[in-house]
Amino acid sequence: MPLSVTESLALRSSEDVVRMRQWVRARAVGIGFSLVDQTKIVTAASELGRNILEHGGGEGHVYLDLPTHNSKIGIQLTFEDKGPGIADIEQALKDGFTTGGGLGLGLGGARRLVNQFEIASRPGEGTRITITRWKGP
Repeated sequence: MPLSVTESLALRSSEDVVRMRQWVRARAVGIGFSLVDQTKIVTAASELGRNILEHGGGEGHVYLDLPTHNSKIGIQLTFEDKGPGIADIEQALKDGFTTGGGLGLGLGGARRLVNQFEIASRPGEGTRITITRWKGP
């Protein structure tokens, strides 16, 4: 298997989010992630994919890479949309913050499930979130 590979998937419907979850899990299994690590990356991916549909203008893309670092392999997912953007990223990352009537665990919860979390967003221009989960301890 190549050490780094880039794949992409359009996210336009809830069926696409289900497909994306299966896609991420298959890659996690393929590189030997534990069941716990599989669940964490799939759960974070699911949350961010649903956010694209609900808050990111209804469509976007997810890109998957399998990076290596210091002999470790990981799964890196980048979610992009051209939606309204996030005016206050710090506020959006706080537990309890919601714009959709949910529990407000979305972005902050996704951040806690991964090893690396980066977010860039500008009002009116969309959002880009990159998450990475590394295999192993």
